[in-house]
Amino acid sequence: MAVGATHWYSQAMQVSDHTATWVAEEFERSIVPTLVDYIRVPNKSPAFDPDWRKNGHMNRAVELLVAWARPQLPAGATLEVVQLGERTPVIFIEVPGTGTKQDDTVLLYGHLDKQPEMSGWREGLGPWEPVREGDKLYGRGGADDGYALFASLTALNAARRDGLPHARALILIEACEESGSYDLPAYIQHLAPRLGELSLVICLDSGCANYDQLWSTTSLRGVVVGKLEVSLLTEGVHSGDGTGVVAASERVVRVLLDRLENSTTGMMLVPELDVPIPLQRQQQAARSAEVLGAAVYDKFPLQPGASPVTESVTELILNRTWRPGLAVTGADGWPAIANAGNVLRPFTRLKLSIRIPPRVDPHVATAAIKRLLEADPPYGARVSFSEAGGAAGWDAPELSPWLERSLEQCSQRHFGKPAMYLGEGGTIPFMYMLGERFPKAQFCITGVLGPGSNAHGPNEFLHLPTARRLTLCVAEVLAAHASR
Repeated sequence: MAVGATHWYSQAMQVSDHTATWVAEEFERSIVPTLVDYIRVPNKSPAFDPDWRKNGHMNRAVELLVAWARPQLPAGATLEVVQLGERTPVIFIEVPGTGTKQDDTVLLYGHLDKQPEMSGWREGLGPWEPVREGDKLYGRGGADDGYALFASLTALNAARRDGLPHARALILIEACEESGSYDLPAYIQHLAPRLGELSLVICLDSGCANYDQLWSTTSLRGVVVGKLEVSLLTEGVHSGDGTGVVAASERVVRVLLDRLENSTTGMMLVPELDVPIPLQRQQQAARSAEVLGAAVYDKFPLQPGASPVTESVTELILNRTWRPGLAVTGADGWPAIANAGNVLRPFTRLKLSIRIPPRVDPHVATAAIKRLLEADPPYGARVSFSEAGGAAGWDAPELSPWLERSLEQCSQRHFGKPAMYLGEGGTIPFMYMLGERFPKAQFCITGVLGPGSNAHGPNEFLHLPTARRLTLCVAEVLAAHASR
């Protein structure tokens, strides 16, 4: 494309300074106050609140977001809360297109369910008590992913204020993403006639490696989660009597975990969990390492003297994006220390969360892990890996030139630095689902979960300037998509 054409493209697709000011004012006037109310609602995902229907928090959150959204709907738009039977609800908004490609369709995605409380919030903060400190709004769910509806609808309104074109736009906000999106396939099937053929998916549920530029997610790891239980006794016995005669269940657990993971290096030992890392992803990791440096690990609250698992920043990035990893996220069978007598405990039960690379089949991975843990148990222990299930990762299709160009221009204009591309270590089940269903669609996966924002953990916060800038970028990507 000639220089003049590039300049025309850039100017034609830009949100005006006046509208950028309007977006900032909307955040202060209505978006942040509504997010404050949203954070106060303990609408934990169904996996963490089995009585979510009875407790009513999910419906409260839906009603709150819908009450904000209805007055914001562009001309001709419709909003519907769809609920199939006893499933979690979804908010579905349809906005007619403008410009020449009104029959084209873009889907903007987010979720409104939340992770559980988690301990360790610093003094003055808590999961359900919103606190604003400068540019940060603390509380559970603001960044993951409550802001998504606000950003999506505001971006469409920003485009319309400046007369920028956009395709027919659908906004889908689900309510069980943190539980693996198990209700979503039914909704995609139910809404299929209204979805049509998507040509662009914008997801606002991902992360950013810093708050200084626009980051796009190129891949997501999948996950296998299950409960490992080991038992050698039917009841606890005096440790002085049993130790040395009967193996401790936790020692058997250690033996079994050593089948999965090299405890010295952290590398996983299950062949079914490995895939070749594409050259382009290796190159993107190396470029990101040059930009981020020590920020890749400095963002974590490391204890004084603690270090990352390797000094190579590129390898750290590949570890968290394209290699499997094990975390023990819960345990049963241990009494509290204050109540721990000299007893050889009858069982040890652990919840295992095993991240799997993109392109690994979660069903194959789950079967391999179960087979490895349960085979030939030491001392004839009773071993089970149960309640196991997985979600697939995702690897983005190659970016179309128009989208790559638009992301670069958005980043330079609103962040002042080049656009960057990086895989994420977490899972967004919806992306794999949509990638399979709409293989010709382009994907713009981004988000506000940057250094210190700590989604799923204590002290989660929404970085408000990034949310505002991202909203403007979404408006311009929509315009570029409609003008491609």
